[in-house]
Amino acid sequence: MDYVKRLVNTGMVTWILSLIVWQLLSILATPEFLPGPYETLLGAIELISDGTLVSYIGVSFARVLSGWIIGSFIAIPIGLIMGQVTFIRILTEPFLNFIRFIPPLAFITLFMLWFGIGEQSKVVLIIYATLFIVILNTMTGVLSIEDDKIRSARSMGASEGQILMHVVIPATIPHIFTGVRLAMSTSYMAIIGAEMIAADKGVGFMIWNARLYFKMDWIFVGLVSLGLMGFITDRLLGWLGSTALSRYGVVDRAKFRGKLQVGD
Repeated sequence: MDYVKRLVNTGMVTWILSLIVWQLLSILATPEFLPGPYETLLGAIELISDGTLVSYIGVSFARVLSGWIIGSFIAIPIGLIMGQVTFIRILTEPFLNFIRFIPPLAFITLFMLWFGIGEQSKVVLIIYATLFIVILNTMTGVLSIEDDKIRSARSMGASEGQILMHVVIPATIPHIFTGVRLAMSTSYMAIIGAEMIAADKGVGFMIWNARLYFKMDWIFVGLVSLGLMGFITDRLLGWLGSTALSRYGVVDRAKFRGKLQVGD
């Protein structure tokens, strides 16, 4: 029983069942309509053999990573300021709550006109996709700090800068981490749309271009590649949170729950 529990907790059962269901559905359909795992694997081998898949994954990942990092570094200070300064929060929150409901893909045409069809427009799109999620999570983290902690620090003679560095930021780290982790998934969604419309490289371009040749296996290779890219980056962020940021209360809760289940 312990072996079964450990196997279930690894997630392997879910992957195996998903592949079985996928294969059964592909049998009921046709490979031209729904390629199965084996046909998708052959398509991946075809794209890997000429270097296309690896190159496109690298291009998409570089775009996502650059925009996500820049957007996070811009958003975190803004969120801290909005959370601490009531006047700025009252002044900017209505606009923030208005513009955050406009999806990044709605700005593709404008960003292409403003920043060109090169890498700049795509990176700016990722920055936009990252910005508001991280700002709101950071601001929420600041606002959730108990007033007693702030008052205690002031009563001990701490300056506003010391309060920010030793009280506000440590208490907000879990919310910041959640924000940047959520922003990563949004960044992937945004870049695929951008690559489908205005790009000659990338996973999104590969998926969009495959339709011209009715290469369904290539489309599924792109979908699987995106899922793996997101899964791996999310796991890396979870590992970072459970190790480097554990002192701030940031842990990989899914992994923690799994350990509890194994020990039951």
